[in-house]
Amino acid sequence: MDSFKNLITIIIALFFAGHAGLIAREKMVRGHVFEMEAHHDHFHKVPLTGANVVWLGTTQGVATDQYGKFDLEVTVELPHKLVVSYIGYTSDTIEVTGTNQEIEVIMATTRDLDEVVVTGRQVGAHYSALEPVLTQKITSSEMQRAACCNLSEAFETSASVDVSYSDAVTGAKQIQMLGLAGIYSQILVEYIPSVRGLGQPYGLSYIPGPWMESIHISKGAASVVNGYESITGQISVELKKPEDSEQFYYNFFASSEGAVESSANAAFQLSPFWSTMIMAHGEYFNNKIDHNHNSFLDHPLMKKYNVLNRYRYDRPGVMESQFGFKLMQEDREGGQKDFFTNGANWGSDEYYGFGINTKRFEAFAKTGFFFRSMPNASVGSQLSFSHHSHDSFYGQRTYDGEQNTFYANILFENIIGNPDHKFVTGVSYLFDDYSETLSDSIFERRESVPGAFFEYTYHTHEKFTAIAAARADYHNLYGTFFTPRMHLHFNINEQTTVRGSAGRGYRVPNLIAENAGLLVSNRTLEVAEDIQPEEAWNYGGSITRRFDLFGNEASMAAEYYRTDFVNQLVVDVDTDHQQAIFYNLRGDSYSNNYQVELSFEPLRLLEITAAYRYSDVKVTINDELRSKPFSNRYRGLLTGSYANRNNNWQFDLTGQFNGASRIPELPAEYHMPSESPAYTIVNAQVTYRWGSLDVYFGGENLTDYRQKDPIVNPHAPFDEGFDGSLIWGPVMGRKFYMGLRYSINRG
Repeated sequence: MDSFKNLITIIIALFFAGHAGLIAREKMVRGHVFEMEAHHDHFHKVPLTGANVVWLGTTQGVATDQYGKFDLEVTVELPHKLVVSYIGYTSDTIEVTGTNQEIEVIMATTRDLDEVVVTGRQVGAHYSALEPVLTQKITSSEMQRAACCNLSEAFETSASVDVSYSDAVTGAKQIQMLGLAGIYSQILVEYIPSVRGLGQPYGLSYIPGPWMESIHISKGAASVVNGYESITGQISVELKKPEDSEQFYYNFFASSEGAVESSANAAFQLSPFWSTMIMAHGEYFNNKIDHNHNSFLDHPLMKKYNVLNRYRYDRPGVMESQFGFKLMQEDREGGQKDFFTNGANWGSDEYYGFGINTKRFEAFAKTGFFFRSMPNASVGSQLSFSHHSHDSFYGQRTYDGEQNTFYANILFENIIGNPDHKFVTGVSYLFDDYSETLSDSIFERRESVPGAFFEYTYHTHEKFTAIAAARADYHNLYGTFFTPRMHLHFNINEQTTVRGSAGRGYRVPNLIAENAGLLVSNRTLEVAEDIQPEEAWNYGGSITRRFDLFGNEASMAAEYYRTDFVNQLVVDVDTDHQQAIFYNLRGDSYSNNYQVELSFEPLRLLEITAAYRYSDVKVTINDELRSKPFSNRYRGLLTGSYANRNNNWQFDLTGQFNGASRIPELPAEYHMPSESPAYTIVNAQVTYRWGSLDVYFGGENLTDYRQKDPIVNPHAPFDEGFDGSLIWGPVMGRKFYMGLRYSINRG
C-alpha cells in the first residue's frame, strides 16, 4: 500500500507541475450570437441560446450555449462560409477566413412586431440534429424548471432517464436508462469517467445542480474514446467554466421538510491568458420526520460540503489547458427515530441506525495543442485522480471502503486526405485500487487496464455520416476486452434524420457498493461463484422529424434499443427471502426499450412535451426467465412550460406516469404484493424574474403518493424478514420548496 501511495504522490506532483493532463484541442472558431431586445428607449444585446451554427454545405455544426457562445471545430478548408440560424429569425451567413476570428452575429426577427417585442426563451431539453449518436441535451434552463439540487434531480423533466430510491433508509438514489440500472450507463464529467466504483450508491448527489452548465445523454453504443464501460449509453455533465460563466452566481433553496441548500460560484479573469473559478455548495437537513409512523425516519439527516476550484490557461494558436481540484465531505444518518432520541451508538442492538461518513478528493487536468503545419490535426490528453473513502454502518453491519483511481487518456486527431475522412486514435490507462471491509470480511482488488482505440468517421455533405470504431484493453485480472462499435447517421431531408448504432461493452461489477441498498435488510449476502466481468451488446436506432404544428415548429423522436447480455451479475433476491445470492448469468438476459417523444408549442411561449416508453426487461433467475424486479413496464411523461412575453413569469408543470413492476417473492405473512401498482407523480414550479434575481417556489409529489409499507417488518429490525430494500415507489410524500437565484453577468 505504501508503494501505491508513493506512486500516487509522484503522479500528482508531475500532474500539476506542468499542467499536464488534457482534452484534445481541435482547430476552432469561436463567437457569440445575440438578438436585440428593447429596453425603455434603447436596445441592448441579449445572448441567443440554441442557435444553430453550421458550416455551409455540411452538417458539421454546434448549438450556442446559454450565453450565446459557440466553439466550432474547423472541419473545412478556410476560407469557408458559416450559416447561423434560429427559428423565427433570419438566417445569417458569414465568411470565416481564419481561426483567430472572434465572430459576433446579431440575429434579426423574420417579421416586424411593431410595438410588441417578444423575447425568445432559452432552449430546454432537446435532441441534437447534428450528433451522429442520438443525444439529448438538458440545458441549465431546463434544469431550472424543477428543484434541481444535484445530478439525481436533473432528470425530472426527461423521459430518457428514470430516478428512484435504492432503499427506504439511506436516501440514496439510482437511475435507469433503456430499462437497465444506471451502472450500465457511463457517467462522465466533461468526458472524464466520474460516478463509478465505491462512489456509485450516492455519487449522483455529489454533483450540485448550480454547478452544471448542461447534461448530454447519449443512448446506445457510445464512443470508444472514453473507455469500454458504456453499455446502454453515456451521461456527460458539463460544469460551468471560468471563461464563459456568470461572473457571480448564488442559489438558495429551502424545503417545507427543513432541508436547506446554498451554492455560490465566482469567476475571475486573472490575466489575458489565465482565468479561474471557485464553486462552493452546502446542504443541511436535521429534521426527524416519520410521516408513515413506521418508526424509521423518512429521510436521512444530512450535512454536506462541496468545493471546486478550476483554472484555465488559453494561449491562442499555441495551446489551451485547464485543471482543477474538488473536495467533498458528506455525513448522513438515518434509521429508527428512537436511535437518535435515546442517543444510541453505532452498531446498537436495541435500535436500528444507519450512518455513513464520506470523503472525496478529485483532481483533473486537460490540455490540447494544435500545429500550424497540420491545420486539421490536434493532440491532447486527459488526466484525473480521485480518492474516495467512507465509514458506514447499517444496523449491526459495518461497511468501510477506500478507492484510489488514476485515469489517463492521450488522443490524436487528424483527417485522411480531406475533412470528409477523419480519425481519432489514442491510448488510455485506468488504475483502480479497492479496499473494502464488510463486518469481518475483507475484500481487496487492484485493476490495471492499459488500452488503445481507433475511431474513423466518414462524412458526406448534408446526407450521411458513418463511424466505425474499436478499442482493445488488457485487464490484469480478466484478460483482453475487445470493444467494436458502429454508428450511422442519415439525413433523409432537412426535417428527417435516421440513426442506427451497434456495439459491445464490458464492466467489472462492484458487488457490495452497487447493491448497498441490500444492506438495509437482514439478508445475508451469498457469493455463489467467482464473478466474471459483465459483457453485453447494444443495438438499435431512431428517427427524428421536425414539422409544423399549430403554426409553430414541432419535433418527434421514435427509438428502439435492445441490450443482450453475454454475461451479467445476477442478484437473486427471489430464491430465498433471507438471502441475496450473487452469481454469473446462466441463460438469457435482455432489455427491449421503445420510446416516442413529441415536443410542440400549441400557443406562443407554451411548450409541451409528451413521451411514452415501454420496456421489456427479463433476466434468468434460478434457471427461470423472469421480469427484472422493479423495472417499470411503461412510463409516461407530460410537461408544460409557459412564460409570459417579457419572460419574467414562468410556470412549469410535470406529470410522471409510472407503470407496474415486479416485486421479488416473499412469504405470505409479510403481505407484500407480487406486483406494484401504477401511480402518478405531479410536480409544479413558478418562477419570477426581476433583473438579475430569480425567485422560485414549487411543490413535488403534489398528489402525496407514497409506497405503502416501504419497509418490511420495520418494528423488529433485527429479526428475520426485516427488509428496507424492496422499493418501487416514492418514500417521501408531498413537499413544498422555495428558493432564489442571483447572478451578475459579464459586462
